[in-house]
Amino acid sequence: MNNFEFYSPTKVIFGKNVENNVGAEVKAWGGTKVLVHFGGSSAKTSGLLETAEASLRAAGIDYVLLGGVVPNPRLALVNEGIALCRSEGVDFILAVGGGSVIDSAKAIALGVKYDGDVWDFYDGLAEPKAALPTANILTLAAAGSETSEHTVITNENGWIKKGYGHTLCRPKFTMMNPELTYTLPAYQTACGIVDIMMHTLDRYFSPGGCNEMTDRIAEDVLKTVIQFGRIAMKNPVSYDARSEIMWAGSLSHNDLTGLGRAGDWAPHQLEHELSGYFDVAHGAGLAAVWGAWARYVYKADIMRFVRYGMNVWGLPMNYENPEETALEAIRVTEEYFTSIGMPITITELVGKEISDEVIAELTEKCTFFGTRTIGGLVILDKAEIADIYKAAR
Repeated sequence: MNNFEFYSPTKVIFGKNVENNVGAEVKAWGGTKVLVHFGGSSAKTSGLLETAEASLRAAGIDYVLLGGVVPNPRLALVNEGIALCRSEGVDFILAVGGGSVIDSAKAIALGVKYDGDVWDFYDGLAEPKAALPTANILTLAAAGSETSEHTVITNENGWIKKGYGHTLCRPKFTMMNPELTYTLPAYQTACGIVDIMMHTLDRYFSPGGCNEMTDRIAEDVLKTVIQFGRIAMKNPVSYDARSEIMWAGSLSHNDLTGLGRAGDWAPHQLEHELSGYFDVAHGAGLAAVWGAWARYVYKADIMRFVRYGMNVWGLPMNYENPEETALEAIRVTEEYFTSIGMPITITELVGKEISDEVIAELTEKCTFFGTRTIGGLVILDKAEIADIYKAAR
């Protein structure tokens, strides 16, 4: 097991109707003027935004609103939020929505306290020294951003999608009411299931030596989201299923499932270029590339894939040919993605076969224009990244 530090300070407030008390909770954390950040019309039509506003007013807290967050949240709106917070004297940001809204809120929080361009953090040109505190009312179990230190933003200048992580991005609290996910479209629910799985798998398939405790946690998170994902797809208003998926989403990305491991994250990096270029849902993009990545790298640690197949999917071990078990584990994962309506190729994802020229552009961006490799289980260079995109095509 590698050395590690674990820091997960976000207060989790979980259960029915917890969002009704958001004003008192913000006040307890010292908020006096709040930016309420949200996405589209659903926050309004569902009544959730009105609930949050009423709770803030009851607590005597002033607030301003900023909606308009879209999937793959945009830098332009982040900059608008930074300017709004400065002009209004905002000292706390409340995200009402899913991972995209929370990621955008974190970026705004970083930018308000920084004199330069907030994109500097994503480009690796600067490190923040301060940030506004954030919190969230979660409406989508997927990204895990509600308890993580990570934020991912898309820069419209070149359509570059990049992630950034810092302890200053950790939300002060998250309010998680599974009932708020009942009305999600099936496609969004499925995307969330895949995202949760991938946050766990990108930690699981990586170097780390003997790591039994962490591995068992990761395997149980995977089994839980797979099992209850099936139920939620058939019965969207199952409180038990929605509860298990929502909690699994947080556990999958608060670092717990990867403690003592280096992490891999190649599938995420491959997908970032797809959603940056085609503006597709992140979870769907991950489903489209994971199988191609797995078949490209599995020989680096066949027994890891065997363990995954046995412990997560209940596959029997082929002692005469372990490689067969490893490949079966990849196949049943893709079969599950298909069963919940997710694509397993880029063609399925975007509705057409992409050209070699597009693959070349995706590859160039994935390497940050030739300045990096990706991966941990296998370090992937430019040629290998291109091969995986072609295999996923």
